[in-house]
Amino acid sequence: MAASTTPSSLSFFSSSIFLSSANQNSKLFCNWKPNSFKPQSKPLSISSQLATLPVLSFTGEKVGETVLDLKSAPPETARAVVHRAIITDQQNKRRGTASTLTRAEVRGGGRKPYQQKKTGKARRGSMRTPLRPGGGVVFGPKPRDWSIKINRKEKRLAISTAVASAAVNTIVVEDFGDKFEKPKTKEFIAALKRWGIDPKEKSLFLMTEVSDNVRLSSRNIGTLKLLTPRTLNLFDILNSDKLVLTPAAVDYLNERYGINYEEGIEDEEEEEEELEGEEGLETGEDLDAAE
Repeated sequence: MAASTTPSSLSFFSSSIFLSSANQNSKLFCNWKPNSFKPQSKPLSISSQLATLPVLSFTGEKVGETVLDLKSAPPETARAVVHRAIITDQQNKRRGTASTLTRAEVRGGGRKPYQQKKTGKARRGSMRTPLRPGGGVVFGPKPRDWSIKINRKEKRLAISTAVASAAVNTIVVEDFGDKFEKPKTKEFIAALKRWGIDPKEKSLFLMTEVSDNVRLSSRNIGTLKLLTPRTLNLFDILNSDKLVLTPAAVDYLNERYGINYEEGIEDEEEEEEELEGEEGLETGEDLDAAE
């Protein structure tokens, strides 16, 4: 019986972040001692992973190489950091508007449906009991806030760790925004095949600027995600089989998620954008209320 090979993918079940060898797990449990969970003398430092990526032309020929140098969490904590970040992203998307009525909130039920005795039926004090159709709901959902907080540095580290682990399945393509004279999905699929990408595989394109012809040519490909630095997110990185970057995107990643990145002006700009977004929402709500 031939041994089966697992496809190279960045999904939760096949990414190098979420896989650990059985030997490591067995050693972990075999060497466990009651006093093994002691504070570590040295804090875990953030390392840097250097990867060399091939640069392809629009025709699929290799024209050079580039370097991707990103921060990466230590192997002991990488899985936990990425897991916490993805759970935060998914949970913060929940609107929390599910709502049900209890027996006290359902309309009606004030009159006793029938007398207490002499009917042979079970005793009823209200028609809105949870035991009857149309009655209240016991322990049903109520509107709530599902959002949880994650530190900005931790979220940035999770993204850089995921991108660094995906370097094996990453290629760099020269800027092809001006190569499409008009929107044509067939031409975009042909370009994917020239770059060695199966159109049936999930692929993620990260570009700093997306032209209209590129966007319109790729939007009918269901397995393709076209992202910019503003829309880059952890779920799409982990859920893709191939990662395609442009040289400008590589420079952005090295600058934004590299080991030499310094906190400062860009973080202040992020906070200003968040505040502007919140003020815009409040202004829209006020206008709706006034109308």
